[in-house]
Amino acid sequence: MATSNYITKVAIVGAGGNSGKFMTEALLKTGKHTVTAITRADSKSELPRGVISKVVDYEKPETIVEALKGQDALVITLGAFALSNEVKLIEAADEAGIQWILPNEWSSYPGAHEDIKDMFFYQMKRAAREALGKLKTSSYIGVSTGFWYEWSLPMPPAFGFDITNRSVTLFDEGEVKASVSTWPQVGRAVAALLSLPVRAEEGKGHGFLENVQNKDVYINSFTISQKDMFESLLRVTGTKPEDWTITKQSAEERLAEGLREMQEGKHSGFAKKLYSRVFLPDGFGDFEHNKGTLNGLLGLPKEDLDEATKVAVERAGLARWTGE
Repeated sequence: MATSNYITKVAIVGAGGNSGKFMTEALLKTGKHTVTAITRADSKSELPRGVISKVVDYEKPETIVEALKGQDALVITLGAFALSNEVKLIEAADEAGIQWILPNEWSSYPGAHEDIKDMFFYQMKRAAREALGKLKTSSYIGVSTGFWYEWSLPMPPAFGFDITNRSVTLFDEGEVKASVSTWPQVGRAVAALLSLPVRAEEGKGHGFLENVQNKDVYINSFTISQKDMFESLLRVTGTKPEDWTITKQSAEERLAEGLREMQEGKHSGFAKKLYSRVFLPDGFGDFEHNKGTLNGLLGLPKEDLDEATKVAVERAGLARWTGE
C-alpha cells in the first residue's frame, strides 16, 4: 500500500490483451509505476517488457489475495466470456488492502446498465457492481470509454461496415454521433489517471483521485457518426461512395434484429444489439456532451481520425462476429 500521495505499484489483469497491453505500456512509459500482470498458469499472452508476472488460480481466491498484496491499484480488463472472475478480483483486492480498483468498464455502458439486461453477461456485471458497493478498504473508479474504434469498425455487425466487401448499413441517416476511443487513448488515460495525486495538493488544482472516488468517469478519442466514419474510410482506402454498396436500416430495427438473432444463437446478434443502442436518436451514445470527459484534466491529445481508421482497415481480416 502506498504511503505517499501517489500510486506507484499497479497490478493489471489482462496486461497482454488488446487494451491491457496499451495500458501497461503507457504506465511503464511514465517511469513512475511498476506493473504486475495477474495471469493464469495456462495464459499464452505475451507481456510487454518490464512487467512482473504473478500467477493465480481463480478457483483459489487466496492466491489472488497473495498476488495483490503490496499493490496500490488494480486494473481489470476481462473479455465478456471471463467476467465471472471479476467479483473474485474485486473481493481479493479489498482483502489485500489495495487502495484503488479500475473495474472492467471500458465501454458505453457503465455498471449494470439496463440497456444490457438482455446480454448474457448482465448478471455478472450486476454482481461486480454489487461487490464494488460492499468495498471496505478499496475505492473504485469506473472508466467508460465508449466502444474501441479500431476493434469495432472492421466488424460488420458493429458499426455496420464490411470493409473487405465495401458495403455499409447506415442506421437511419447515419448522422447520430457516438463517443468512441482508440486503444492508445485508453492506455494514456489510465496512465494519466493513476499518475494523479490521491489527495489535493496545494497549488495543484482539482486533479486528484479522491475527486472521482467511487464514481464513473468518461474519456474518448472521437464523438462521430457513421457518416464521419464512412468519409474517413473513403479517404483512407482511396475509394468513392459509388464503390460501396450502401443500405439503410433504422437503429430501432437493427436493435430488434440483434435481439432476435441472439435468441437464435447467432453471434452477430450480440454485436448488433450492443452497438445499435448507441446510435438511437436519444443521444445516449454521446457521453462527451451529455456527461463530459476527463480528457482535459488528463491531458489527453486530440487524435487523427484517419490514422485510427487506417489501423481498423489493417484489422479488417481479423475482425470477429462476422459470421452467424
